[in-house]
Amino acid sequence: MRPNDADPIFSLGRGPQPPPGRSFHPIVAGTLERLMALTELGARYREVQGTAVGAAFASRALDRLGIRWRASAEDLERVPATGPAIVVCNHPFGAVEGIVLAAAIGKRRGDLRILANHLLRRVPELKELILPVDVFGGVAAARTNAASSRQARLWLAGGGVVALFPAGEVAHLRAERWLVTDPPWQRGVARLVRGSGAAVIPVYFPGSNGTLFQGAGLMHPGLRTALLPRELLNKRGREIEMRVGPPVEAAALEQLGDDERIVASLRLRTYALADRSRPALGAGAPGSRPDTRRLLPVAPAAPRNLLAAELAALPADRLLVSSGANEVWCAEARQIPELLREIGRLREITFRLAGEGTGRALDLDRFDATYRHLILWDRGAGAVAGAYRLGEVDRLLAASGPGGLYTNTLFAYDPAFFRQLGPALELGRSFVAPDYQKSFGALLLLWRGIGRFIVANPRYRHLFGPVSISDSYQPISRELMVGFLQAAHRAPELERLVRPRTPITFTRRRHWDNRLANAVCGGLDELGALVADLEPDRKGVPIMLKQYLRLAGRVAAFNRDPQFSGVWDCLLDVDLLRAPDALLGRYLGRDGLTAFRAHHAAADAADIAQVA
Repeated sequence: MRPNDADPIFSLGRGPQPPPGRSFHPIVAGTLERLMALTELGARYREVQGTAVGAAFASRALDRLGIRWRASAEDLERVPATGPAIVVCNHPFGAVEGIVLAAAIGKRRGDLRILANHLLRRVPELKELILPVDVFGGVAAARTNAASSRQARLWLAGGGVVALFPAGEVAHLRAERWLVTDPPWQRGVARLVRGSGAAVIPVYFPGSNGTLFQGAGLMHPGLRTALLPRELLNKRGREIEMRVGPPVEAAALEQLGDDERIVASLRLRTYALADRSRPALGAGAPGSRPDTRRLLPVAPAAPRNLLAAELAALPADRLLVSSGANEVWCAEARQIPELLREIGRLREITFRLAGEGTGRALDLDRFDATYRHLILWDRGAGAVAGAYRLGEVDRLLAASGPGGLYTNTLFAYDPAFFRQLGPALELGRSFVAPDYQKSFGALLLLWRGIGRFIVANPRYRHLFGPVSISDSYQPISRELMVGFLQAAHRAPELERLVRPRTPITFTRRRHWDNRLANAVCGGLDELGALVADLEPDRKGVPIMLKQYLRLAGRVAAFNRDPQFSGVWDCLLDVDLLRAPDALLGRYLGRDGLTAFRAHHAAADAADIAQVA
């Protein structure tokens, strides 16, 4: 008797009831079992046979195979201790990730059930964990799968956890993309979400099977299946990592609409964990990457009495907005040497905390001398609370040509770009000092200051400037934001008139279809929620990007700025005549908005009359 004859679990259809048409002659079967490593797998199984069941058996099996697994305590705590939950996983190996899942999550949740290949139920110790899925097709398979789907729904209704691999088969080389990834995920997971209302937890296992497995699969899918037992055994001595993402509420997924978008969202959230990095320690905001640049110490603060004296010397009409102890002033560089130095100091502090900045003692450049500066002043504390840099493009072009514009260092303009815009303001280098970032009030006051400037200079219909996406974001988050902007907020009439001096590049091959990824981010709020889920520190879309988009801003180009910590800059244009009245009125005031629109209505009428 060969060793494997003692138990039929790892035999090729030689059990007590071999499936019709799937049995082999004993000599042929024995040879194939040894080639496929089933004989060795059976021997390893007998070493732990009957010693435990469920999650405990999975742990013992991994120990006996010499396979370690790793997941952070923070990640494991993302699986709720009680209540219904659905766990969706990528499927890179075919077997070991299911055993790790059973050991890791089964230890936390004794009510775990896994929708998995029905052959696993042949292992008695795992039988209680498995809701069988028959991948071989046919009438019997359809009955089995329908029954398991019903069991999964009932299990969730009873407050249990159901884990599944929506790909249905192991990840393999996709020749058309030359990428090892899951095949398309099945829509059954979307129906399970809709039917249960359970939160969904994405789980990602890094890695893939070897070259032999991938090459064999290109010749015939059946060869991949035949090599799966050997792939399980060749994981001996390795550590399998498991990454767990934040739970996604069923209500948020159902708002996406159809099953295709729900599945795309879950796949994207799962594979996004491939790019996840841990929050950095030390300088920078939580979640930012370690700053490897040589940073000069930030300059010391200016004496407050000197700052207050410069503001007091400004003409009274330079005070644009006053609200309690807070004021917004407009000044030129020559009027505020000490205040400008303090602005440069606070810019550098603020931008460094966001993973940006110049690395110099002060963030000041040659453009500060010719631009106007809006200063948010806290009169009670005698401190600068924020600032904005404002360039009157018509004046700057007349004096210095395109070289007089800061954005010209980032983007190369066709002269027609400025003819297309007409009178415009270039905005940039905006910041709110760290002590004032807890509320939206500081930024609102700065924008009210911009509004008052526009009311006094109503010819400026367009606002444009660079909005930064910091390098502290995960690569996937930055690419999602750019993809969303390209899909939903393009300015095609401006795109052809400007080009980036350092174009951004997408160097990573993605494991999902970009069209579906963009469809998941159907709106700004959806994009923000998704980005927050992907970021270790839960930061969403940059606040200034949201501000411009809510004013109906559109994107003309993207650039990478190596001189400013590698940020990605979106060149956005806001046509104030297209901005929503409710929002624009907050900044210009009701009377100011009426006067602004009347000014442009009169200008348009004059243009029409001149043409006529």
